[in-house]
Amino acid sequence: MGRIAIFTDDPGWHGKQLRLAFGNLGYSTDYISLTQCSFAIQAGKNPISIPGFEYDLPDAAFVRGVPGGSLEEVILYLDFLHALKIMSIPVYNDGHAIERSVDKGMTSFLLHNAGLPTPLTWVLRNREDALSIAENELKKGHLLISKPLFGSQGAGIRRIEKTTDLFWLTNSRGVYYLQRFVHCFGEGFSDKRVFVVNGRAVAAMRRRGKSWLNNVARGASCERIDLNAEMAALAVKATRVLAMDYAGVDIIQDKDGHYTVIEVNSIPAWKGLESVCDVNIAQILADDLINRHVKAL
Repeated sequence: MGRIAIFTDDPGWHGKQLRLAFGNLGYSTDYISLTQCSFAIQAGKNPISIPGFEYDLPDAAFVRGVPGGSLEEVILYLDFLHALKIMSIPVYNDGHAIERSVDKGMTSFLLHNAGLPTPLTWVLRNREDALSIAENELKKGHLLISKPLFGSQGAGIRRIEKTTDLFWLTNSRGVYYLQRFVHCFGEGFSDKRVFVVNGRAVAAMRRRGKSWLNNVARGASCERIDLNAEMAALAVKATRVLAMDYAGVDIIQDKDGHYTVIEVNSIPAWKGLESVCDVNIAQILADDLINRHVKAL
């Protein structure tokens, strides 16, 4: 029986679903935290140490979480993913894909550089410049979103609506990430999450927020939607730009009806999506990893 390493600090529902999916294909799974891995550079031995894989490396690694920490710690965790790929172990999504998406500034740059629609964004260190940008946007009648450069599930995001809000403008470890707020089409607050696997949009939902923040983790409701060709094509292009095996692509339809990519997630959750869509995301992911990466070796 083959073995798959699932890198996660909290397997939870997603880990269980992946274990079942890989089991259906004849592979066992081990949950491992990247914090438990290490390098041991010495002759005649595996240079990377993974608990449970002391004698043979896994057939593949599925990344369900990269722990936070200091810059040095995060670089080390990503180094483990890079090392496995260099040693011809499939990593899904790999370290480069995670680097591109976990850094919101780089994500915005890559999307814009590829000609994909994404909100006006500023990433800088100087507070006076950040305040000047925010003041100018407010004078023009635009709202702004302030985000941490690294973060997920809506943590640390604030909306700047008026001049007095600038007193609360804070940096994220010395970096300001400002993005023009996009007002959505129709009533209330909503955006779309499109799940892409191997260049194919497999499912989509609308997320309706209780406020302007449309994260399911922040109480947004999920609604099934029909995935039109334009939205699917945009999600697939965004995933290809960031060179991902799979992704959760967040798209908003603005008041003029145009689609804009807000974020591309390389370690997306899919419990909310499955609650409204008749798809088995874990099985689709497991099938793609095994058939396209493991059996192809």
